[in-house]
Parts: sequence; structure tokens; C-alpha cells
Amino acid sequence: MAGITDRPFRSLCYHMGAGMAVSEMLSSNPQVWKTDKSRLRMVHSDEPGVRSVQIAGSDPDEMAAAAKINVDNGAQIIDINMGCPAKKVNRKLAGSALLRYPELVEKILSAVVNAVDVPVTLKIRTGWSPEERNCVEIAQLAERCGIQALTIHGRTRACLFNGEAEYDNIRTVKQTVAIPIIANGDITDPLKARAVLEYTGADALMIGRAAQGRPWIFREIQHYLETGELLSPMPLGEVQRLMSEHIRELHDFYGQGKGVRIARKHVSWYLKEHAPGDQFRRTFNAIEDASEQLEALEAYFENFCVNKEKS
Repeated sequence: MAGITDRPFRSLCYHMGAGMAVSEMLSSNPQVWKTDKSRLRMVHSDEPGVRSVQIAGSDPDEMAAAAKINVDNGAQIIDINMGCPAKKVNRKLAGSALLRYPELVEKILSAVVNAVDVPVTLKIRTGWSPEERNCVEIAQLAERCGIQALTIHGRTRACLFNGEAEYDNIRTVKQTVAIPIIANGDITDPLKARAVLEYTGADALMIGRAAQGRPWIFREIQHYLETGELLSPMPLGEVQRLMSEHIRELHDFYGQGKGVRIARKHVSWYLKEHAPGDQFRRTFNAIEDASEQLEALEAYFENFCVNKEKS
């Protein structure tokens, strides 16, 4: 979710019912921390909820140093990423590539846990490939190293996001270790959320792609788990209000130029359900001015409502 779960989006998800929103993945390499991209990823001032910062890297000492610096900057949890399948991350022996080297995994986990006085959590996949699934071994190792909670995306690195999530493996890990297990992968609605919790026995769920353009999914899931009732669909006026506020926050956080560019992908996700055609998205993506983006969205919803009444 790098490039997506920035501070504006994390705050929105938290207010929409997420129990915790983890920061974008931050490289442990201090040479890149002075870039605008990394600098903005390290901003946590006035952020609601528990501040969990995710770091990635392959050098135990660098990872420990990165953890310390982020704790000094306000992180209340350090989350270690060993699940990212991106080639540019894996080429540096970070993310899910580390799952092939349990001895190095142990050194990294121990170094980070011993470096900070806040909880350290871990995110993994079920293995490097279907032939190299080792999530049980990594989970047991993580528990021995002092990891406080483990999130498992139910696919191997080789599977990327293809096929169905492997809830059997998450269930096996849950039955093997005592630390909290967080299930991740293909949890797209409240019914699926309850089914995954019941089947795997997981202690919590992590939602990623399903929240893109639909951050209220957290509220929907929480309501269903607590009451057994499904919430009514989000009213269109409320969708418009949330989207406009989100886009304004992006403009303010990144500045007009970059904020306008980043807003485009979020608007595309928001409107996927309401605008299956791409004509408006093409028009919106050509807009270079922040105020014009907001005006275009207002006009779009006005036209949408008029056309809906006519039909």
C-alpha cells in the first residue's frame, strides 16, 4: 500500500472505523530519508489512533537504527515488512524475499526488538512460492524473537495477488503459535470478514486493497461483527462529502502540484462503482488545478443525481 496509505488516507480510514492504520512502508536505508517522498512518509503529527510505522530492509543494524529513529519521531509500534512482493524491493533482499533466509530473518527481528521499547510486529506472506511455503517456521521464529503480533497475507510471493488467499495456512499458523495473528487477503466485505475470522481463528483482520475508494468498509465490517446486521449502502451525498474532504486533504498535505496528481488515483477508485465508464476519469485526470478538481467532482455528482432521477 505504499503510495496509498499516506497520512490523509490513514486518518480517513481511522475515522471510518479502522482500529489501526499502518504507515506506508519506509526503507531502512538512511540515504533515502531526505527525499520528499520519505520525509512525508515520516509525518505523524496530530495523527489519530495508534501510530504504527512499517519499515523494510535487509541489514539488521540499519533496521534497528531505523526503528529507533521512528520511535523518536512518534512511532508507537514498529511493523517489519517481509511481505511486499514488488520486484524493486525483493531485488534488495527486502520484503518477501527475506522469507527464503530464516537465519537473516531471525537476526533482523532480534535486532529491531532489542533496539526499541515499543511493540514490534511483523507482516509476511505464506512463503516465497508454493514450493517454499514456510509461514509456520517464520511464525515460530518470530514468536521466539519477541514479535508481538504477526500479520499474514494468504499468498506466496510468487502468487502476487493472483488466485485465492490461503486461509488454511493462516489457520495452521494460528494453531501453532500463541502471539496474535492478523489475517490478510481478499477480505472485501463484512460477510467475508466474519467467515475469515471464524475459519482461521485469527485475532484481527487487515484490510488493504478493499479500502481503496471505499474506506467506510471498516465501519461496515465492525457493525456487522457487533450486530449481525449489514449497514445500508453509503448515501451518495456522503460519498461525495468524504471524497471531497479527502481530496482537499491531499492538496494540503502534498501541495497543489503533487496533491492534484495523487488525487487522481483515489478519485478513480471512489468512482469505480458509480462511473464504470472512463470518460469522466479521463477528463478529471487532465485537470492540473486543485480547485478545478473539486469543481469537476461537484459537477459530476450533480449530473449523476439528475440522470439518476430521470432514469
